[in-house]
Amino acid sequence: MFSVFPIEGSVVAPNGFYCDGVSAGLKKDSGLDVAFIYADSLCEVEGIFTKNKFCAAPILHFQSYPKDFKTNFVLVNSKNANALTGDEGVKSVKEVLGGLQSCFNGIQNPIMSSTGVIGVQLPKEKIIASFNKFDLRQRNPKNAEEAILTTDRFRKSIAFEVVLEDKTSFRIGAMCKGAGMINPSLATILCFITTDAKIPKNDMQELLLKAADSTFNAISVDGDTSTNDTILLLSNGKSGAYEKEAFFFALEKVMHKLAMDIVRDGEGATKLAAFEVKGAKDKWEAQKCAKALSQSLLVKTALFGCDPNWGRIASTIGASGIACNPKTLEIYFGDVCVYQKGMIDFDKENEQKAAAVLKQDSFKITCNLGMGEGAFVAYGCDLGYEYVKINADYRT
Repeated sequence: MFSVFPIEGSVVAPNGFYCDGVSAGLKKDSGLDVAFIYADSLCEVEGIFTKNKFCAAPILHFQSYPKDFKTNFVLVNSKNANALTGDEGVKSVKEVLGGLQSCFNGIQNPIMSSTGVIGVQLPKEKIIASFNKFDLRQRNPKNAEEAILTTDRFRKSIAFEVVLEDKTSFRIGAMCKGAGMINPSLATILCFITTDAKIPKNDMQELLLKAADSTFNAISVDGDTSTNDTILLLSNGKSGAYEKEAFFFALEKVMHKLAMDIVRDGEGATKLAAFEVKGAKDKWEAQKCAKALSQSLLVKTALFGCDPNWGRIASTIGASGIACNPKTLEIYFGDVCVYQKGMIDFDKENEQKAAAVLKQDSFKITCNLGMGEGAFVAYGCDLGYEYVKINADYRT
């Protein structure tokens, strides 16, 4: 048995971690735009990254390190993705991190992560110049969280303490950013997770991938996959405590909370929708169907208008390429059944009840396919006018 308690601190909640955010002049009006996470001892590190074949220069640089390298520093910049910048982009990462190591003794194998506009060379001189503002003993997660944001409306972080049955304990904390270019394809955001748990290296990648499957790999805002998507897990082992089941429970809890924050913060979004598909032939088909629903533009715009247009739900299921039959299908908005095994249950009263469900900030749409035991829940948001406005003006 174990207990999990929410705590303050974000990525510096675990022992031995520090962070801050500063302005390098990348954002207008001297906004915070460069962040760091520093550990006072070397950390085991694992990451999962975008499936976009045009992955950004910082990811290419990460992949150039030896397989089992350790690190004690993560540098993050916003406003510039350093993606599709060719060999010059990777060279810029090396120059920036080299400048960092020249400024601070003891930094080993630093990692860089970037977010922002694609196809623009990294303003490396500005970033290097910002290093004179760094104090590696700062614990200022609010600044770090603010510095990594782009179109996000709010900061996203979480931390827990886990007490094991033998009364030993460890901590886990995280911060992330994400609001647009969110598609269920491995990671879909920038997320940095720290822990002082003494987790074996072999468990890190296994548990990270497993937790991503039901969290960051189950959300969609707009169906687009970024070039920079990254999840990093850093462990310094300082607590000396670890139990695999407890760690996975806490890790999944951290990642689920942040994934839901991203969907709630979807560009222009006003509501969070869970698309539960059950009764599919198998889990893979349930996942395929749920993700199709979370990405459908017609479904998303209906949610924005609070229109319980169940026909769009059914049409999307039928087009998703999975095994389905209108004679076994059931569709629910919340607990309001609108279609049941070939019978339409959508009189005026039920339509009003279903519309009332969609007026809530968050709700669930359930589709029982009646074909088997497969089940999966995907998460999405509505799509409205503000999304177009934000992305039409993104570079300006």
